[in-house]
Amino acid sequence: MDQPELSPVVVPDEASCAQVAARLLPALLGHLPDDRAFVVHLSGALGAGKTTFVRGVLRAAGVMGQIPSPTYTLVETYETPVAFFVHVDFYRLSGASDAEALGLREYDRPGAIWLVEWPERVTERGRNRDIGIVLVHRDTDRLLHVSAATAVGASVVAAWAPAGEVD
Repeated sequence: MDQPELSPVVVPDEASCAQVAARLLPALLGHLPDDRAFVVHLSGALGAGKTTFVRGVLRAAGVMGQIPSPTYTLVETYETPVAFFVHVDFYRLSGASDAEALGLREYDRPGAIWLVEWPERVTERGRNRDIGIVLVHRDTDRLLHVSAATAVGASVVAAWAPAGEVD
């Protein structure tokens, strides 16, 4: 499907990246599937802002305190009043069998939102996601490329529409 795709969104700094991410939450909550988790893939080089983006979504959902990168733990979960979040980092994995061993299937349920960093380490690009966000770190800012891979993903992207002014 890979439609719709938004024009790249320019974010000048980490705070703006988190702010754009926070704006995703209402769109997600309005379009969660009834039969499974909603999956967001976050791709980009080291330091591109994937974890910063996840923190923006989680803060908007009410998560307080430290939000660690799951680079070493691989999976962090967050129960919030609005949704159940699964933050996954596949950077240290070498394939789908490694991911399967994490027991993630138990989190594939209605009301869950998966925020997956480094999905390309365990799956083909575009497979098993609702939306994909590619973060590109440039000299003075970042670009976010956003695309949908499912009908529900397209609804979220249309409702989110992060292109525009970043406060």
